[in-house]
Parts: sequence; C-alpha cells; structure tokens
Amino acid sequence: MEPAMIRSAFLLSLALVAAAAQAEVSVRDDIGNTVKLAQPAKRIVSLAPHMTETLFAAGAGAQVVGTVDYSDYPEAAKKIQRVGGYSRLDLEAIAALKPDLVVGWQSGNAAAHLEKLKGLGYTIYVSQPNRIEDVASEIERLGTLAGTGAVAHAEAERFRERLAALRAQFGGKATVRTFYQIWKQPLMTVGKNQIISDAIRLCSGDNVFGTLEQMAPTVTVEAVIAANPETIIASGMGDSRPEWLDDWKKWTSIDAVKRDNLFFVPPELIQRHTPRLLEGTEKLCRHLETVRERRRKKQP
Repeated sequence: MEPAMIRSAFLLSLALVAAAAQAEVSVRDDIGNTVKLAQPAKRIVSLAPHMTETLFAAGAGAQVVGTVDYSDYPEAAKKIQRVGGYSRLDLEAIAALKPDLVVGWQSGNAAAHLEKLKGLGYTIYVSQPNRIEDVASEIERLGTLAGTGAVAHAEAERFRERLAALRAQFGGKATVRTFYQIWKQPLMTVGKNQIISDAIRLCSGDNVFGTLEQMAPTVTVEAVIAANPETIIASGMGDSRPEWLDDWKKWTSIDAVKRDNLFFVPPELIQRHTPRLLEGTEKLCRHLETVRERRRKKQP
C-alpha cells in the first residue's frame, strides 16, 4: 500500500473512533426509564457508594467527579469530591459539578431529590438491582453510558462466570432456614426482593422472612424465635463481627443458638450491589455449609 493510502486509512480510522466516541448512547435503567445521552458521559456524579464502585468496575472511574459519603472502594474513590450522603444530598454541590450524568439509587436516595435533579434538567440513571445477575447487566449499562463498553463487558462476563460457578457449587444443597440480621435496634432483616435474599437462595438457604414485601423490614425477637432459624447471619456496620450478634445466645430455644450457628459477613461484601457481592455470597454459602456439617454430626 502507498504511503499516502496508509495515511488516509489511518486518518479514517481515527475519524471513525472519534465519531463513535461522540455517538448517542442509550440504556434502560433499573426502574424502566430510558436514559439517553448525546454522547458518552464525561462528568458523572454517583449518589450511592455501590454505584461509585460499580462505575469503577465498568472502567468509568475517571469520569466520576462527585460521590457520597462511604464511597471508599476502590482506593481512588476516596479522593472524589463529596456531595453529601446518599440519604442527605447536597443538591447545590451536585449542580456545581455540572454533571452530564447522575447515577441514583432508588431505595437509598430520597425520591424528592431525584425528582428535583431531573426537574433541573440532569440526566438520571436509577439503580436498583434486586437479583445478583442484575449486577452484571448494570456494569454493562454504565459502561455504555460512559463510553467504556469494552472494559465493562469484560468485567460483566467475569462476574457471570463466577456466579455460574457458585450456583454449580452450592445450588441444590439441603435447605437451611436462615435469619439475616442487618441491624439490632431496630431489629432489621431482608425481605423477598432484597438482593441478599437472592444470595441466600443461591446458597440453598431459606430466608425465614423471605415472604415480606419490604426491602428491609423490621421484625421482633418473638417473630425470630417463632421462625426458629437454623442459622443467624449478621452484617452490621463495620468490617468486624458485631457484638450484638452474640445477644442471641440467651434465646436457647432457637436451633441457630443450640448449634452455635451465629455467623458474620462483612457488610461491604454483601450489602453493596457490586462485583464484590460474589465474595460476600461465597462467604454466606460457606457458612451454610458449616451449618449442614453440624447438622449431619447431630444426626444418629
């Protein structure tokens, strides 16, 4: 090929890349709204820690110009400017950042705040993944909006492969009646549509409050005693086992207490809808395996 032709072909390829970068992008968010941008987002504000982490996983961390408190993973997320907390947003701080995309959280952000931002003309993507597999789709959708589709697709495929491996390993096991405790006062658990319930199902567990419609219902100690779970698993707030998990030891009629099946999963691994959810799910599954082993030892 002649040098002039090579140069022309090279310039054409650059033009095609540039055109693709400027092309309109569109996805459907978790509440069914079509989110459309004239070109991939260059300035993104994330209104939830899990969304910040997922944006980084999708290859879009460099475009995140604002986020909320507790957005601490990966390490680079700690350096991003804060716009309040997910439940107490600073709308003026968000506006000052001039985002071309705002990523919100349906069950965490106040609906009034999201409506206000939408009314001000900002493009809003709303996140609410209630099933583990939804995380992979969300990575891909955010990658589309940020123009990092290749990175996002590769990450989503890795997630799906690991998820399939966990299902193959822990699916079809003997059922374990499970009480998942988020907090002590008020005593909170997870309902049927919460993603942790999906993790419990993957591990062949049965959420004893899995018929409740609320995402994070409040229950009573009496209700837990009546449900008689074979294991109690808690997350709490930090990366260490909450002291209040051992408060159950005084309720000796509960099978979980009789067999010392009181376990902990770090909240950042299971309460955030991110790729690390699979780490938390695996820990949960292994706890249920311990319950089964102890059950077998009790049998004659």
